[in-house]
Amino acid sequence: MLAACSSVSPPEIKFGRYGEPYATKPDFARVEHEFPLSLADLAKLTPETLGTYNQEQIDQIYARLAAGAIPDGWYDGGPFFPKGASGANRITGIIGGFSGMVAGAKTTKLELLGKYLWHGKVFHRDSRLVRSRIDDRAPLEHLISGDPATIPTIMASGREQWLLFPARLYCGQSLLDSRRESIIIDYSHSDDIPGYRELPDYLPGRRGMQVRDEIRMIRPGFYLGRAYLGKIFLLNFTLYDKELAERHMPGFLKTGATRQDCWPGEQARQMFPGRER
Repeated sequence: MLAACSSVSPPEIKFGRYGEPYATKPDFARVEHEFPLSLADLAKLTPETLGTYNQEQIDQIYARLAAGAIPDGWYDGGPFFPKGASGANRITGIIGGFSGMVAGAKTTKLELLGKYLWHGKVFHRDSRLVRSRIDDRAPLEHLISGDPATIPTIMASGREQWLLFPARLYCGQSLLDSRRESIIIDYSHSDDIPGYRELPDYLPGRRGMQVRDEIRMIRPGFYLGRAYLGKIFLLNFTLYDKELAERHMPGFLKTGATRQDCWPGEQARQMFPGRER
């Protein structure tokens, strides 16, 4: 989150011309045609360097990515804010506006949700589910309904972590760039997922903040994400599996080959006829 305030320099990547007015923003298809991201460009990007770009540049990077492979296993992650932006003010302003929509929840509770929801996650590709990893349990303990001993856990980074905030995982249309699919992390119907508990799992759901995340792959083990409350864009985030990203880097730089789990159009409907869209 502090990348924009660090001494990290932005990698040299070409972008379409743009100005401050929305009407000056370039068409994503034209940007991709004129400035396609090479494998060398993608290799330059890291979770640290993404925060050195402004939001328009981050949007143009995202629009030139493909969904790629649906993640599997546990990932580190966290929100980041574009160069020159005040992320804390944006989160407080938008989340604060949702507090009245969540029965019995105060803004402080929603701020706690913002602290945890876009950090580490565990993906279950086969069952198309994802949960958030909770390392620091103390701030959430008073919100937990039922026996905390029944909360699923995982050992990650040498510590036992809670798994909360279940969400559906599927391929669907991007809210930023509708030309191709993104991998969607959807909390709107989490209450029918096994292991769901009303508190605190309802907070990002359809009766809470209506969170919908979407991600695209930069390279194996590394994803760029966008978080929305309803259809309101909130923040950028990354998901990173260091071991996977480093292990695949040599082969990726040679071929760019990757497993593709999100297929376009009719092929997707044939492969997953009952898939939620």
